[in-house]
Amino acid sequence: MNRAFFLISPVVATVVLTSYGNGETGSRPPMAGHHQGVSATTAPAEHNSQDVMFAQMMIPHHGQAIVMADEAATRASSPQVRSLAEKIKNAQQPEIDTMTGWLQAWGKPTRPRRRMHMAEGMMSEQDMSKLQSLSGRPFDRMFLQMMIKHHQGAVSMAEAEKEQGAAPDAKALADSIISSQSTEIATMRRLLKRMGPE
Repeated sequence: MNRAFFLISPVVATVVLTSYGNGETGSRPPMAGHHQGVSATTAPAEHNSQDVMFAQMMIPHHGQAIVMADEAATRASSPQVRSLAEKIKNAQQPEIDTMTGWLQAWGKPTRPRRRMHMAEGMMSEQDMSKLQSLSGRPFDRMFLQMMIKHHQGAVSMAEAEKEQGAAPDAKALADSIISSQSTEIATMRRLLKRMGPE
């Protein structure tokens, strides 16, 4: 599966921008229900360009995961896959809210003004179209394969934030992403193994 450029597909853009308008600085506060242990009411006072890039790239990355999770709600045949997809959506939407709040407080748009490198692990439009054409067991398999790669990309981005970022809250979120998504990767690999060969 090919990686997708950071430019956001229309479906993912709809997910992200429905809640946040045009993505520019604004006074609208983040939504309730933010990630535990990460401040959503105030942006980290100390931040650098890595913190900004981390938030700007992770928002659409999470948005694509939510689109995939929404597909699983109606297309997956495995109760475990549906449950995992719901868990992913419930975790990542509040994180989008939190990162959007930081960017607003920093006076930065939720999307970079210039084209950036590929976001790690994001699926191409072709991959997403193929996933959306499947249902039942074939969907379950492809969903798990894609989400493992997607999570691995998020972990890589979070590791870069921990090493190069300056904002304590952003680095704490990165640490949480590494922990939670590494656990989910292990779960998805177990589910794939139980499915056996294609």
